[in-house]
Amino acid sequence: MELRVLQYFLAVAREQNISAAAGSLHLTQPTLSTQLKALEEELGKQLLVRGTKGSRKVTLTQEGMLLRKRAEEILSLVQKTEEEITRSDEHVAGEISIGAGETDIVRCFARTAKKLQQRYPDIRYRISSGNAEYVLEYLDKGLIDFGLLFGETDSLKYRSLELPARDTWGVLLRRDSPLAEKEAISPQDLWDQPLIVSHQRGGSDHLPQWLGKEYSQLNVVATYNLVFNASLLVEEGVGCALCLDKLIHTQGTSLCFRPFTPRLEASACLVWKKYQVFSKAAETFLRCLQELLKEDSPSQP
Repeated sequence: MELRVLQYFLAVAREQNISAAAGSLHLTQPTLSTQLKALEEELGKQLLVRGTKGSRKVTLTQEGMLLRKRAEEILSLVQKTEEEITRSDEHVAGEISIGAGETDIVRCFARTAKKLQQRYPDIRYRISSGNAEYVLEYLDKGLIDFGLLFGETDSLKYRSLELPARDTWGVLLRRDSPLAEKEAISPQDLWDQPLIVSHQRGGSDHLPQWLGKEYSQLNVVATYNLVFNASLLVEEGVGCALCLDKLIHTQGTSLCFRPFTPRLEASACLVWKKYQVFSKAAETFLRCLQELLKEDSPSQP
C-alpha cells in the first residue's frame, strides 16, 4: 500500500466525487479510478460505493471509513516525521499564496511576513482578494495555499486555525446623513433606509438576525462583494452600506463609519485543505503564525 495511493483515497473521501478528486490531484479520472480499484483488490475489500447513473457521488463502506481514519493517522505521522528530520536552517524560498476578503485581520499575516522577512528574505507572498466563494473555489482547486474565511468551515474538507482578531460590523454613511449624528446605529435605525449589503457567504449571514428582519423585508437597493465599490455608491447617495470597520479610509472624506448597537463582531480563521502538501515556505509561514498567535494570547494563570 503506497502513501501516494492513500492520499488519492483521502482526496476521494473528502470530495465525495472521483472526478472532483482527480481534478484536485491533477490526475485524469480514469487514472484515479484505476488506482482506487487496485487498492480495493489489494485489500480484498470494497472501499467505495459508486453512485447510480444519475449521481456521481461516492460514499465510503465500513471498511472505507476505517481506512480513512487509519490513512489520516498514517499520513499525519509521516508528515510529522519528515518535518522533524528535515527541519533545519536550510535555505527556504518560494511563494506563499493566500486568498482573503477585505478585512483588517489580514494584519495578522502582515505581522507574520514581517517576522519572517529578515531570516527568509526569499519568501514571496501573493495575496488574492475576493469573496468567500472565490476563496473556497481557489482553495479547492489548489490555486492558493491558505484562505481567510469568516464563519464555520467544513471540517471534513479543511483544517483551520482560529484567529483572535475581531472585525466590527457597522454602517458606512455620508457625513451629511442624519444617521451620522448618532454614535452607534441600532437595527430600527436601518429599517426604512436604502441599504447596500454584502452578497457573499460568511460573517454577513448573521446580519438579518441582527437586523431583526430578512433582506426581503428591507429596502436593499444594491449588493456588493468588495466594499470599495459599495463606498462609491454611498458617496453618490445611493444608500448606506453595511460593512466591516477599517476597510475604507474615511478621514478627510465625505464618508464616516458608525458601529452597530448591540455590537456585532466577525471572527475569522485561516483555512487550508486537509492533506495539503505544503511547500517549505508555506510550512514555515504557518508555523510562524501559530507561534505569533501563541505569544499574543493571554498567559494562563
